[in-house]
Amino acid sequence: MGGTSAAQGETAGFEVVVRAIEGRMSVRGFLDRPVDRGIVERLLALAARAPSGSNIQPWKAHVVTGAALARLTIALSAAHFAGEPEAREYEYYPLTWRAPYLDRRRRVGWQLYELTGVARGDREASLRQRGRNYSFFGAPVGLVFTIDRDLEQGSWIDYGMFLQTLMIAARAAGLDTCPQAAIASYPGIVRRELGVGGDEMVVCGMALGHRDPDEPANALRSERAPVAEFTTFHGE
Repeated sequence: MGGTSAAQGETAGFEVVVRAIEGRMSVRGFLDRPVDRGIVERLLALAARAPSGSNIQPWKAHVVTGAALARLTIALSAAHFAGEPEAREYEYYPLTWRAPYLDRRRRVGWQLYELTGVARGDREASLRQRGRNYSFFGAPVGLVFTIDRDLEQGSWIDYGMFLQTLMIAARAAGLDTCPQAAIASYPGIVRRELGVGGDEMVVCGMALGHRDPDEPANALRSERAPVAEFTTFHGE
């Protein structure tokens, strides 16, 4: 009986994790509902359990709320809509696009635009939709992540695991997130508004809060390639 109970408990625990992973999505519309600071601290503490080479823990987080979030949102949005880009400090996307990556990018982009009513060729509507990144999609908590400039690629791999752990923990807590590479498009503004030193690079941002069920963009469920498409099994 004891073995059966243990097995049932393991299965239940696995299903909790499965639901959190499968339920995680990039939410692009949040309710005007605050998130307690204690919850944010708990989520960050859980994320910090992510592995890192030699336990160096390369992540640095800036939690932005209230008036500080409003100031950051205004500054980022003004630059975006004025068409005043800054030089990114690292390349997020490939410099030369090719299949299958370009195909996947186009597909999810058009799926999002269809849901949000952005017609093909409507550059003004596209600019508005992209601009929602800079208000953190209305989330009550904006997170900005930085990394020491002298750290190498291995630390960026560690950072990805930290971010994923944070997002899965948030989903398990009934919250939603949207990781945002777009925030790194304006490192100068982020540095000025948050007092980030020049020895740190802006990795990305993240919106955190409660999903708005009435936001059309939140109906998007991006596709994933089947395991057989990206996996090679090596055996005898």
